Amino acid sequence: MSIRESDWKAFKRLRAVALERFSQRVLDECQEIYSKRDATAHERYGELYDLIHERNREMAHAFDHFSRSKALLSLRLIRMHNLLTEAEVAEFSEETQFATDVDR
Repeated sequence: MSIRESDWKAFKRLRAVALERFSQRVLDECQEIYSKRDATAHERYGELYDLIHERNREMAHAFDHFSRSKALLSLRLIRMHNLLTEAEVAEFSEETQFATDVDR
């Protein structure tokens, strides 16, 4: 199902915002792992490797299919990761908000 033009325009703008937030969240997680002083460098490296691998998979699912026909699925995944504020979600039509609601 494709989304309306006004929602597509909002999606294109807010997708970039969500991607930046996702990336920052991953960097924050990396910093937390890096800062662990009770783990060896090798243990931290392994933990970082696993984290990056998992987050890269999540990022690909939510952001790699940049098309109007896949926008609702992508937006639903972005919302699942809590990457948009309520005010940002409110920029979409009620129909799109409902279609991408992760709590229903």
